[in-house]
Amino acid sequence: MSSTPVTWFEIGSNRPDEAQRFYSELFGWSFEEQGGPGGSYRQTAAGGERGIGGAIRGTGSATDNYAIFYAQVTDVAQTCRHAEAAGGTVLAAPVTTPTGLVHARLRDPSGNLLGVFTPPAEG
Repeated sequence: MSSTPVTWFEIGSNRPDEAQRFYSELFGWSFEEQGGPGGSYRQTAAGGERGIGGAIRGTGSATDNYAIFYAQVTDVAQTCRHAEAAGGTVLAAPVTTPTGLVHARLRDPSGNLLGVFTPPAEG
């Protein structure tokens, strides 16, 4: 059994209002705007206790649309090195947010996007 859970997803859409309406109607998900300057970021608890959380991020155009899952890891930089050794590509190097969350975006050898993150330290 793996110790690397998939704990977040993100849907990039150049029409975030339409995407939010679709997922709200399809699955009953509710969203809360968390965006700051420069864009919309609408978070959802999705499946509640049985599912993972996620968000819809506003993008600039239809060519920027995407869907991605995030795996929670203990060391983002080390995971990026392992991904490259396994044939993947680091698209966005590790970044630490003001809250302490560390994340990076990768591409697997077949071209799929995935993300890795370490949550902020509790305390």
